[in-house]
Amino acid sequence: MLVLKFGGTSVGNAQNIKKVAQIIQTYREPILVVLSAVSGTTNTLTEFHNLLAKRKEDEAKTLIDSLELSYHALLDGLYASEYYQLKALTFIRKSFEKLRGFTANNEHEILAQGELISTNLFQLYLTELQIDSTLLSALDFMSIDAQGEPETKKIKTKLSKSIADISQDIIITQGFICLNQENKIDNLKRGGSDYSASLIGAALKAKEIQIWTDIDGMHNNDPRYVENTFSIDEISFDEAAELAYFGAKILHPQSVIPAKENNIPVLLKNTFDPESKGTIIKNCGASNGIRAIAAKDGIVAMKIKSYRMLLAYGFLKKIFEVFEKYQTPIDMITTSEVAVSLTIDTPTHIDKIVKELQTFGKIEVDNDMSIVCLAGDFSQKSRGISASVLNCLKEIPIRMISYGGSDFNMSLLIDTKNKAEALNLLNKGLFQEILTLQETV
Repeated sequence: MLVLKFGGTSVGNAQNIKKVAQIIQTYREPILVVLSAVSGTTNTLTEFHNLLAKRKEDEAKTLIDSLELSYHALLDGLYASEYYQLKALTFIRKSFEKLRGFTANNEHEILAQGELISTNLFQLYLTELQIDSTLLSALDFMSIDAQGEPETKKIKTKLSKSIADISQDIIITQGFICLNQENKIDNLKRGGSDYSASLIGAALKAKEIQIWTDIDGMHNNDPRYVENTFSIDEISFDEAAELAYFGAKILHPQSVIPAKENNIPVLLKNTFDPESKGTIIKNCGASNGIRAIAAKDGIVAMKIKSYRMLLAYGFLKKIFEVFEKYQTPIDMITTSEVAVSLTIDTPTHIDKIVKELQTFGKIEVDNDMSIVCLAGDFSQKSRGISASVLNCLKEIPIRMISYGGSDFNMSLLIDTKNKAEALNLLNKGLFQEILTLQETV
């Protein structure tokens, strides 16, 4: 079996939903299709809940009315017959009646409606096309424990049992949503629908997991800032995880962990260019050199300087305990005998953290920073790669360097205002030979 996940843009309007239907008809083996909510729906539902929480009922009603009207337009463009349009319209009306009955206490139920709506509309569209399919609710098998972690054994048991009773070769289910320990609707906060697809693929020992988005695979650099980027044919799970964590938007860093652990390849494909090869992520060796580059914005750098660190033990532990207290993860860290520099990307509790850290020494804080991540072969056997990277950035001030913590990553902290220039310099300096070959083809 193959697991195919289609994101919000892939089902963003009637035309795109038709493209997804065309794609799944090309498969000649059983597939399980995981769908996100229609593009923009989850954001609107989040805003709807926030308005309810602020007791702005009139604004909430206006917002949800507008969202319902957008679905009416989608139905007009999706279904050919009046019969199926009426069936879909009846379903939409019931769904929004349910939404209007929720209160601010029903946050997770509200957010779940996007996926429940998209999957029902899609399955109904397949029925109109006379394509046999089964709609399997994710709430029947996807669950998380008290810590919010997926219950993989339960998921495998329940999903395998449900699949065994289905004769159709096309199964549709929701991404993102699940049940929690209290048997209430919740969600997979990290990775969302990608995580759902990976968990499902692992549970079923799928042949392959395919993530369909609006990009033709993972690129060697960020096409929003760099011209002449190219799609990578193959990348290791470790390299992909580094890139995803440090800015590559196509994939959530934790979403493919179940696939990696079960040695299931993950193929990134473009819904709007299905003939494009895409990028395969699998358990393979690192690239001979730099595979790709990504950048992560919104970084805050902190330096803790104290002569009490000199020849002391337990000092770093005390610093880390401050960040643990405020549930703030650290991205990068470098140390000297009398100072520690580190970065965070969640500044929610920055003032409280700084106040506590000041008891240890002098604190310096730099805002508006970016981490540039380079993924490739940075093991001890490689030669000259780090020098090549730094040689590209001779004119760019570098605040921090993280090197040696991973065989697959080198990270540089720079001012965000220099990010675009740095990405272009690295692209030119590290991929020039590949780019030249592409231009001559």
